[in-house]
Amino acid sequence: MSERLIYLPLGGAGEIGMNAYVYGYGAPGKERLILVDLGVTFGDMDTSPGIDLIMPDMRWLEQNKKRLEGIFITHGHEDHVGAVGYLWNKLKAPIYARQFTGTLARLKLEEMGLPADTVNIVAARPEVVELGPFKVQFVPVSHSIPESGALIIDTPAGRIVHTGDFKLDGTPVVGDAFDPALWHEIAKEGQGVKVLTCDSTNIFSKHPGRSEATLAEPVTEWVLAQKGLVVTTTFASNIARLKTLADAGAAAGRKVCLLGRAMRRMVGVGTETGILTDFPDTIGPEEAAGLPRDKVMLIVTGSQGERRAASAQLARGRYLGLSLKEGDSFLFSSKTIPGNERGVIRIMNAFSELGVNVFDDNDGAYHVSGHANRPDIEAVHDLLKPQMVIPMHGEHMHLRQHMKLAQGKGIASAIIVNGNVTDLSGDRPKIVDQVETGRLYLDGSVLIGAMDGIVRDRIRMALNGHALVSVIVDEEDNVLPDAWVELMGLPDRTRGGDDLSSHVEGELAEFLEGADDRTVRDDGKMDEAIRKITRQVCMEEIGKKPEVSVIISRLMAD
Repeated sequence: MSERLIYLPLGGAGEIGMNAYVYGYGAPGKERLILVDLGVTFGDMDTSPGIDLIMPDMRWLEQNKKRLEGIFITHGHEDHVGAVGYLWNKLKAPIYARQFTGTLARLKLEEMGLPADTVNIVAARPEVVELGPFKVQFVPVSHSIPESGALIIDTPAGRIVHTGDFKLDGTPVVGDAFDPALWHEIAKEGQGVKVLTCDSTNIFSKHPGRSEATLAEPVTEWVLAQKGLVVTTTFASNIARLKTLADAGAAAGRKVCLLGRAMRRMVGVGTETGILTDFPDTIGPEEAAGLPRDKVMLIVTGSQGERRAASAQLARGRYLGLSLKEGDSFLFSSKTIPGNERGVIRIMNAFSELGVNVFDDNDGAYHVSGHANRPDIEAVHDLLKPQMVIPMHGEHMHLRQHMKLAQGKGIASAIIVNGNVTDLSGDRPKIVDQVETGRLYLDGSVLIGAMDGIVRDRIRMALNGHALVSVIVDEEDNVLPDAWVELMGLPDRTRGGDDLSSHVEGELAEFLEGADDRTVRDDGKMDEAIRKITRQVCMEEIGKKPEVSVIISRLMAD
C-alpha cells in the first residue's frame, strides 16, 4: 500500500481526561498529521501528591512536528484544551477552534506568554479547513459547555466523524442543539462514513439522556423552598447550568454572587462571545455579605472537592467575608467524577458539622450528564451507519463495552488505547505499530516526566519519612566525629522509649569507628553503608525504612 489512513491516540483512550488524538494520511512513516484536542487531567494525593496537572507526553509528535499540519480543539473543557498553554511551544502548529473555545485557548496561550494569534477561529459547517490531505469541518453538537463541535475529517481514504464529547439534546439552554437533520445529511454525503470515532463515557447508562432544560423547574422549586443562605456548585464550564442556577436564584428574589475565578472567567467569555445572553445581574462578595441571608444565592466552584476552590474554603469556615451556618443550604448540581468521592464527602461532612443542609443529585433531579448514554450512542451508530467504530474517551471497560455494542450491529470495531498506531485504510481497524506514550506532570511551575522519579520519591517520603545524615571526615588523619541525624515524618521515640535520632547516631558512630581507610576514602561506599545502617535501625525500632540523604563533608589539610 503506497498510502494509508492512521489513527493514534496519545491520551484519552483507556482513561477519562487528557485527550489527544492523532490522525494521519500518506506513505507509511511519512503521513501528514493533524492533532485533535490537547487536554489535561488532574493529580491526586494518592498517586501524584503535589501535582497540579497531568498531560500527555508529546515526545512522539514533537519528533514528527514537521509533519503536523494543525491542531483542532473540539470544545473548551480542560481535558480537551487545558494543555494548550503548556505544550503548544513543543509543537508550534496552528490551532483551529470555534469562537468560544478559541477564545479560551487564546487566553491560555497569553497567560504563558505565547502568541494568541496562532489560534484560528473557524465557523461551523459548511466552513472547511483544508490542511494537506485533510478537509475538516466543525459540526455543532450539544454538550455541557457551549459551542462543542464534532469533526468531519475528509481524507482520500474516506470520511472520519470524530464526535468529541456530545449528547443528544434538543433544548440545551445555552449553545447548540443536536440537529438530527444535519447528521442525516452528513451520513448521506459522498461514500458515507468510513470511521466513527465516538465518545464512550456513558456507555453503561441504559436510559436515554435527559435535556438540560428539564432542570429549570426542580432547581427553581428547590431554591424557593430554602430559608437561609443558598449555595450551589457545579462545573465552572457548564454555562447552561450556571444560567439555570442563576435564573432560579433570581426567580426566588435572591441576588446572585459568583465565587471562583474559573466560574467568573467562563461567564465573562460566554458574554464576550455572545454565547451567553440575559444572564442575571451578579453582585460581589462584599455586597453579598451585607444582605439578609435569605436574599442571597452563591454559585461557587469546587463541585469535585478541590481543596483550593470556593466550596472547600467555605467548608473550612470563611471565604471572602462569607460563611455558612446552621439552617443554610448547599446543593451539588453535579455528578462526582470517579476518584473524587473522598474530597466531596469531606466537604459534605464539614458543612454538616456547621449545621448546613447538604443536597446532592442521587435522585437525578438537579443534574444531567453532558455525554450520550448507551441508547443515544446506538442511535448515532444507526444514523451514520459507519463502516467501522473506534471507541474513545473512556476507560478500558468503556471502550470494550462500546466495541461490543458496535460489533453486535455488525460494525467492525476494536479497542484502541494510547500508543496504538492503527491503520484505518481497510475494512476494519488494524493495529500496525506501537509508540511510547507517557505523562507529563506540572509540578508547581515546572513540567517533569512521570518516570523522572520525583513523584515516586515524594510518595516514598510520605509513606516512610526521611532521615538526613551528616558526617565530617578529616582528610589528614581520617578522624570521623559522630554523625548528625535529623528525622522528618518519623516518630521521635523508639519502641523502648529512647530518642530515635540519638539511637541511630549511636549505631552510625560504632560503624564509623570501625570503618577501614579504604571505605572512609570512598564517598560511594560511605554513602551506601550509612544509608543501609540508618534504614535497618529505623526498621528494627519503629517498623519504617525511611528515605535517607547522606551529606559527607571533607576537611582538607592546610
